[in-house]
Amino acid sequence: MQITSYAFGKIVIDGNTYTRDIKIIRGRIIPEWWREQGHLLQMVDIPDIVKAVPHTLVVGTGASGLMRVAGDVPEMLGKAGIRLEAMPTRFAIERYEELVSIQGEDRVAAAFHLTC
Repeated sequence: MQITSYAFGKIVIDGNTYTRDIKIIRGRIIPEWWREQGHLLQMVDIPDIVKAVPHTLVVGTGASGLMRVAGDVPEMLGKAGIRLEAMPTRFAIERYEELVSIQGEDRVAAAFHLTC
């Protein structure tokens, strides 16, 4: 999988353009991801990621980092054996690619908020 570009509201992966938030689980793109409370990531928003049990979940919190991670999410993910890294989306994409190159697609999941 090749992420070739990201700009506010748009990401290009393997030649396909996505303009809504996405998740990546085991190298598969889940398009048009939305959260129950918009700019707040909660456990209810990522059951498919938890079920996949990646080593690390990289969360892109938006271009300006405005999406928040609910306070219980890091602890709940930790109990499931999943490490969380959250940062503005452009940095999260770089981190995701770095981790995938080291650990492989099955060990790293991503949830990218593309705007804000």
